[in-house]
Amino acid sequence: MPLYFFDLHDGTNFVKDEEGFDLPDPDAVRERLARIVTKVARGITATEDRQDFFAIARDEQGRVLFRAHLSLDMEKVEGA
Repeated sequence: MPLYFFDLHDGTNFVKDEEGFDLPDPDAVRERLARIVTKVARGITATEDRQDFFAIARDEQGRVLFRAHLSLDMEKVEGA
């Protein structure tokens, strides 16, 4: 089975996947990337007004297959 890698960046820190996952096809890679981004979303705290997270899925040759971007933009509403 092919090996795929998932790298994360939060605007400050970059985490490069060195181990990878054995996955059967690009559909499984896309699903895994969606699950990773969903886990990131669950861990977001409202400590900043804006937070951006980026994730990529790449194959064994380093080709990027999918990119995901998650953004949270919080603003206080006047009078609230």
